Amino acid sequence: MYLLGYDCGTSSIKATLLDGASGKVLASATEPKKEMPILAEKPGYAEQDPETWWRNLKAATAAIKEQSQLDLADVSAIGIAYQMHGLVLLDKAGKVLRPCIIWCDSRAVGVGEQAAGQIGEETCLEHTLNLPGNFTLTRLAWVKQNEPAIYAKTHKAMLPGDYLAYRMTGQLNTTASGLSEWIGWDFKSSRPAGMLFDHFGIDQALLPDLTETFSVQGKLTAAAAAELGLSPKTPIAYRAGDQPNNAFSLNVLEPGEIAATAGTSGVVYGIGDEPNYDQASRVNTFVHVNSCVGTPRYGTLMCINGTGSLNSWLKHHTMGRGEDYPQMNELAAQAPVGSAGLVMLPYGNGAERTLANKDLGASVHHLHFNVHERSHVLRAAQEAIVFAFHHGLGIMQEMGIAIKTVRAGDANMFLSPLFGQAFATVSGAQVELYNTDGSQGAARGAGLGAGVFASAKEAFVGLQKTRTIEPRPDDAVAYQDAYGHWAKTLAQQLGLA
Repeated sequence: MYLLGYDCGTSSIKATLLDGASGKVLASATEPKKEMPILAEKPGYAEQDPETWWRNLKAATAAIKEQSQLDLADVSAIGIAYQMHGLVLLDKAGKVLRPCIIWCDSRAVGVGEQAAGQIGEETCLEHTLNLPGNFTLTRLAWVKQNEPAIYAKTHKAMLPGDYLAYRMTGQLNTTASGLSEWIGWDFKSSRPAGMLFDHFGIDQALLPDLTETFSVQGKLTAAAAAELGLSPKTPIAYRAGDQPNNAFSLNVLEPGEIAATAGTSGVVYGIGDEPNYDQASRVNTFVHVNSCVGTPRYGTLMCINGTGSLNSWLKHHTMGRGEDYPQMNELAAQAPVGSAGLVMLPYGNGAERTLANKDLGASVHHLHFNVHERSHVLRAAQEAIVFAFHHGLGIMQEMGIAIKTVRAGDANMFLSPLFGQAFATVSGAQVELYNTDGSQGAARGAGLGAGVFASAKEAFVGLQKTRTIEPRPDDAVAYQDAYGHWAKTLAQQLGLA
């Protein structure tokens, strides 16, 4: 009994083949080996070609088959996790009309701000728990306003995961959790937010049909099965955005539980059972994957766009041949807490929600040529990401979300001892790291959706904690001072000090 999970991110497609009985990973693969390109025609733009996703999904599946030497015709169910908030447009023939406008694209900020002003911010927050902002629905409104010929040809508008499921099954559907990513879900009426669609003059017929997150959402067509090397009629039984799925993969399902990730973007995602919102929509609330009538679950997300992008930029532009992230981490650890006063702001990847959708850009401050070396720069970058997290966590705490224990995958920036320790010490939270990732979560979700598992408890067999990071009291004061210095610099750049 095999389960196949895909995590279709911005940088790569990761696939995992899981043994359903033991929860053991049988094979995993990531494609491409280098990061997928992001198209940026203008500053603030960010697009990707959906065909690139499909090509790399096929390559990852082939690598799984080669690595495992197993017959993938025996896969019982498939799950899909995907980068949130993207916009894919299809015509009536199922052809993609333009590149996908992805999550870190800033072009629709003004569209969302104007809509919030015209509808009324309080009305928007009461119904959708978020301001229209810079999300899938406002991106569709931007296309309607700026690319009317493309909009006129649009038959369906969908999220990246909806598109990949369509390529596999030929079925056009989405989930309530997915529509909440659009900022297109009315939490009061539990249906698409007609108020916003009507305001933009967008026909709800452009939406795919609704399906349940954990359910048989379609089955592989013969053509897709042949391309992937899988059996026709294998069910797609789970679909979720990458951050709700990351929480699911860590068994973060109940109020008070917190998940974090620090990959291309950095996210803290907390679960609640009350429809709370931030008045300025600096953090965002979505339908969590296990939300049901009578037992609603809300996922509140704090996102830092430039997390892994900053670290990756430094690797490519400051490190020598043969030097990679482990060497960067070792160098960074040689500098003192606070990086001898050097401050970096890690906001170089589009409009940032925690900054009220301002596109501040990344910047370096208080650099002294006679004091600072490469180690200070590398440490300042990791501390900048931790401090940006802490800034966002303060907003979540204002909403009543307690930050006591955080679960994360033992991957990406949490592989840096400095980063993990700084995160725990600055936040005051215990950090638990687990042997999982988004593709494993998608595989477990598929097992739950297809009925292979009778409960979430069964689905998480094999999930193991690898280590726990406790706050370090001896460094708390130094980090508090460093954060204060960082926060003052940020306020100055925002014109608040």
